[in-house]
Amino acid sequence: MSERDDEEREFDLTWADGAAHKEPSARARMLAARWKDNPPGPVPFRADPEHRASSGRSPWVSTAVVLGCVVAVILLLGYVNFRPY
Repeated sequence: MSERDDEEREFDLTWADGAAHKEPSARARMLAARWKDNPPGPVPFRADPEHRASSGRSPWVSTAVVLGCVVAVILLLGYVNFRPY
């Protein structure tokens, strides 16, 4: 084969996108085969409140801790910048 034949046989993306049948990926085939006999159960968008790691405290506690740290850093930086030399 000459170099010109190779250029003519170059893969054309528009030709590939226009194909009538597209084969699924290997992962899609694997999951389809696995789920054929044993379909997955429903998965909630958010975890149940009883399964959360911080189920014993309010979500506002984390917010208050973060905001408190931010205020402390701002006050510390202000103290360092305005301290007389």
